[in-house]
Amino acid sequence: MQTNNNKIFLRGRLAAPPALSHINHGTEYFLLPLTVCRLSGAADTLHVVAARDQLAALPPLGEDSPLTVRGEVRTFNNRSGVGSRLVVSVFARELSQEDGEDENHLEISGALCKPPVLRTTPLGRTICDMILAANRRYGRADYLPCIAWGSLAYRCGSMQVGDRLALEGRLQSRIYTKEVDGRTQERTAFEVSIMSLADEDTYAL
Repeated sequence: MQTNNNKIFLRGRLAAPPALSHINHGTEYFLLPLTVCRLSGAADTLHVVAARDQLAALPPLGEDSPLTVRGEVRTFNNRSGVGSRLVVSVFARELSQEDGEDENHLEISGALCKPPVLRTTPLGRTICDMILAANRRYGRADYLPCIAWGSLAYRCGSMQVGDRLALEGRLQSRIYTKEVDGRTQERTAFEVSIMSLADEDTYAL
């Protein structure tokens, strides 16, 4: 199975102190909610997961601490019935504290695993929704919701299931409401906003 490119670079500030997420093979992993501002002034709060050893190499982190993350986007299905079914997070490979403006840059390649959906928003903008499967090593894969706008949406909308795709963009958060048992709940969805498409050879490992 081909291993796909999956790299993300984030620079922002913590929205809350690190909190224990889970323990895997004796290693403690912590959840770091990282807020990254866009050029428009809007902000995305993304879930970063990092090992205790990575945190120990930095000064103590608290709310509003600056943080730079290099890693990859991971997904898994939440079967608890609470919250979003698809959980999207950033698995940290490197953590540091660097000066600079907020940044959110993603490079990823993979294959379309569902037919793309081309539609028009109430404001008349063309948008395409897709699910991109990016294979990891050892037979696992991440399934990333992706959106494209305008001319990119038309290009993506003409693709077929199984087509290869390499893209650059950003990982963003979006608040939406869902009715559950007669009550309205506010939830957060995470998706890749596509900025450009590229030849997959550009990102060959």
